[in-house]
Amino acid sequence: MRYAAFLRGVNLGKRTVRSAELRAAIEDLGFSDVKTLLASGNVLFEARPSKSLKQKLEAGLEEAFGFKIGVVLRSIDELRAMVAADPFGGVVASEAANLHVMLFAEPLPEGMKLKGVANDFELPPFGPREIFLIVYRKPDGSYLSGGSVDEMEKLIPKSALRTSRNWNTILKAIA
Repeated sequence: MRYAAFLRGVNLGKRTVRSAELRAAIEDLGFSDVKTLLASGNVLFEARPSKSLKQKLEAGLEEAFGFKIGVVLRSIDELRAMVAADPFGGVVASEAANLHVMLFAEPLPEGMKLKGVANDFELPPFGPREIFLIVYRKPDGSYLSGGSVDEMEKLIPKSALRTSRNWNTILKAIA
């Protein structure tokens, strides 16, 4: 089965993971058809489905790079289903708005309520392990005002392993 692993917190400061080294580390763990996607901790690979796949990746990456690396794992079929569900309700990325997804390793707490900030970002309905964001461009060319998403993230349990990606990364992963 084809998978996408989205690594948390790599290529920040001294936590550098180069694409060639990442590919080699994943291959050394016995996975096949390994390809990195962009230079931000995304890797595609073939593996047999297993409940311990995520743990095997995390342990192998820590051994290879010398620091803990959280892994948010999705099958390509899961990503295709996510895209097919049109979570942004027909909104497409443009100069005016960027599309992002926060991917979680485990399901979010049931009944969790989040809301956007007018003229800053919207939160379309989200899935059990994803939060979708439509982020609007400001007159100065930036996206998001200071701290608005940080305020939303305070509602998410700190222990929840997550990583964010631009929607285009998801689209490239399934292409």
